[in-house]
Amino acid sequence: MRSLVFNLLFWPVLVVFALIAWPVAFTPWSRGLKAIMRTACRTVRALMKWVLGAPVEVRGPVPTGRPVIIAAKHQSWADGFLMMAVMGDINFVIGNEISKFPLIGRIVRASGATMVNSPGLTGAQGALADAIKRAADDPRPLLIYPEGRLPEVGESYRYRKGVHLMYETLGRHVVPVATNTGLRWPQNRWRKHPGPAVIEFLGDIPPGLPRDDFLPRLKMTIETRTRALEAEGQADKEARS
Repeated sequence: MRSLVFNLLFWPVLVVFALIAWPVAFTPWSRGLKAIMRTACRTVRALMKWVLGAPVEVRGPVPTGRPVIIAAKHQSWADGFLMMAVMGDINFVIGNEISKFPLIGRIVRASGATMVNSPGLTGAQGALADAIKRAADDPRPLLIYPEGRLPEVGESYRYRKGVHLMYETLGRHVVPVATNTGLRWPQNRWRKHPGPAVIEFLGDIPPGLPRDDFLPRLKMTIETRTRALEAEGQADKEARS
């Protein structure tokens, strides 16, 4: 029942915020647009807590205001909403699959975010290189999902070279992020589940590592901690049943 009520509220709320943000996306008022997006994301977080019964627990030091690259595990449609709800004003790289939703593509681009090719799609070639150039003068944290897609809970995909290109070119610290959001809001599925949703910010990876050292370290850091959070979340689910 919680899942049904959440879905019945989530989509109308998203439509309302999109209708508010869309005309603003045609103006130079980027601060207002970002404020609308942050409010939408915080509303989703509130719905998860009060309707779905999936409060979001944030662990580790949140790198708000630091010019870092945030490399995060991506298990759920909730992830992007929650990261902006937690961190506020961030820059981010997102797959161009999001543009299939009416109004959203324009809003995302106007916010300063960068669309890159989602697996199996085309139309955003060169976008990552452009994002790196723009990010060089942008002090905001820059969010990227290094797998580029949504794995099932307990699984992972290859970590793509784009995250190392950003790391190498910008010379920034990388903050890995682990999560178990897929236990509560699996990928993009209709059915969702109550229980704590954890987002954990892990220790920085300093700049300067070659790709063959950086990518395995990043993947091991994120995946090891994600498996631990999944096990913790599964134990909580069993305790509730």
